[in-house]
Amino acid sequence: MAQKIIDLRSDTITLPTPAMRRCMASAEVGDDVFGEDPTVNLLEARTAEILGKEAALFVPSGTMANQIAIRAHTEPGDEIAVEANAHIYYYECGSPAALAGVQCRLLNGQRGIFSAEDLLSALRPANLHFPPTRLVCLENTHNRGGGSVWPMAQISAVTQTARRHGLRTHLDGARLWNAAIASGNPEKAFARLFDSVSVCFSKGLGAPAGSALAGDAAWIQRARRFRKQFGGGMRQAGILAAGALHALDHHRERLAEDHAHAQQLAARLANCPGVELNPATVETNMVIFRCLQRPAAGLVERLQALGVRALAIGPDQIRLVTHLMVSSRDIQRAGDILVRVFKS
Repeated sequence: MAQKIIDLRSDTITLPTPAMRRCMASAEVGDDVFGEDPTVNLLEARTAEILGKEAALFVPSGTMANQIAIRAHTEPGDEIAVEANAHIYYYECGSPAALAGVQCRLLNGQRGIFSAEDLLSALRPANLHFPPTRLVCLENTHNRGGGSVWPMAQISAVTQTARRHGLRTHLDGARLWNAAIASGNPEKAFARLFDSVSVCFSKGLGAPAGSALAGDAAWIQRARRFRKQFGGGMRQAGILAAGALHALDHHRERLAEDHAHAQQLAARLANCPGVELNPATVETNMVIFRCLQRPAAGLVERLQALGVRALAIGPDQIRLVTHLMVSSRDIQRAGDILVRVFKS
């Protein structure tokens, strides 16, 4: 019998559990564009409660949540301030320009985290030659930062600086659930510092699809119009919302297991020849390391042949992501394979 492939490319590959599928199959549904899907309405109210916001909006994807937020906070010709490796800029297909008509002012952070001083230095003086900066976006946890968690004090300093200069603030919290578990701070403690927050249900929480955008009620009503304009208005979406509700109730606390698994992998890899990795940088469910002797793409091919899927994110960088679908036994086996490859 062939051994199971251990897929560590991303937490987006998670599958709904049998219990989640049962909830989805029995979900009460209606037309969400008319506001008549009771399960979607329940999910939006639950998400708003968790985040400490007045209202929330269910959308198909994290990219759509972020891009609706940008459009609802800005007007074409504006500028947004965002870290240079942020998902909004790096992985969302040029959407700020294409959908909102705004340009990005890039800030250089450390593992995706920048300071209030970095923001201040990027703000343009009032001058008709310059686009007005309207919005500051942060990402927590930070994907390309290796799942790094923003310190609460640093978030507060950045958002206070933004407000003093009349800027709106948005948090890309696709993996905010991981940040909450890792830091011990509830999601609403992070969310209260921002005008809007997006969260994702289809990564570590294991739902098949869907994200949410939260903010004050009037702003969410404006965002609802842009959801429709961007093609995100769904009809009997309660089937998806039921999966997200199940995930909120049953899969948030278990993220600590994913974090422990990532630390196990990091500890084993750190001692391998040809690997550059500081285990202290592994804060949540991501392990990013440099390959010093061989190209990352070739190593990924070798790992897949042995039963472990990883992701090359650069010529010499590999990413491993732990998630709901990998057990402690899988992590042990994956670690054995990784060590064998790097010691061979």
